[in-house]
Amino acid sequence: MKLRIPASLAYGLKKLATLALTLFSLATLVFFLLKLIPGDEARVVAGETASAQQLETVRQQLGLSGTLADQYLAFLGRLSRGDIGTSTSTHGPVADAIAAVLPATLELVILTMFIIISVAFPLAARSALKSTSLGDSTRRMIVIIASGIPTFWLALVLQFLIGSQLHLLPIAGRVSVGVRVQKVTGLTAIDALLTGNWRGFGDAAAHLVLPAIALSLPYIGQLYRVLRAEILRALTRDHVTVARAAGIGQGRLMRRHVIPQVLNPALTILGVEFGAMFGSAILVEAIFSREGIGSFLTNAVAQKDTYSVLGGVLVIGIIVVGTNLAVDIIHMVRDPRIRAAELRG
Repeated sequence: MKLRIPASLAYGLKKLATLALTLFSLATLVFFLLKLIPGDEARVVAGETASAQQLETVRQQLGLSGTLADQYLAFLGRLSRGDIGTSTSTHGPVADAIAAVLPATLELVILTMFIIISVAFPLAARSALKSTSLGDSTRRMIVIIASGIPTFWLALVLQFLIGSQLHLLPIAGRVSVGVRVQKVTGLTAIDALLTGNWRGFGDAAAHLVLPAIALSLPYIGQLYRVLRAEILRALTRDHVTVARAAGIGQGRLMRRHVIPQVLNPALTILGVEFGAMFGSAILVEAIFSREGIGSFLTNAVAQKDTYSVLGGVLVIGIIVVGTNLAVDIIHMVRDPRIRAAELRG
């Protein structure tokens, strides 16, 4: 008798298998690329004056004593048990070090997403509704120019003008010297709110503004262009044309007939941008001296800390793949046509 697997279960298994294969390929690629970087991890840990015996002891402790194939297989074995490895610079578990810095990047990305959505949606809607006006042409030109500004350059300009010259916002760190925030979730601004620390909340939020603006600008342009094109397409559909002819106001027309049609492509772009921002945060965190996964990876590469780099890249990979999976699931829940097509496939 032929075993029939429910379509929803088959779809879930296929997505999980894809996720596992992607992360395995990513870990393998990064592992061997790191081994191509000149230098000896054991020498970095033990110091330049270490003897041959001391070097061998360090290699044994860090799992670097075997051949490259032995090290790779040992790494895969640890990874299968959820153990990323031990940092060659701190001698502590890599997973603990990442858990300590990831919330800092997460709160930056969350605020950046809020800025992107708050700016791109109304800007795209206004441009689409007035697509033949001079204002639309001006907005599109400004967005194209702004999207081309390098993130690191914008971060430095904001830091210099807003922070150093006008002294409006802080330019480094997560909180000011002397400000204490009790750790609950690791998200400093949220922790301050949860503990009723209003001074800490204001200070933590102020430290987030400039990095979030610098990180958001290129992504605002991407979302704006997609939304404008999708809204223009939605405005030409028959039921929207009939609704406009019936005298429905623009606000109600956008809320009830247009926005629901552009949510799927918007969610897709936002999902891609959410994952990409964890990689882009490397430059922003370095410029604004913020701890986070970006600065963690920068230091790990500089110290040739193999397992810290692998752990950081894997975490970013999990976030990217997990976000894409979440977007696919949301599409399936929202749209019966997508759900039918995916499950049938």
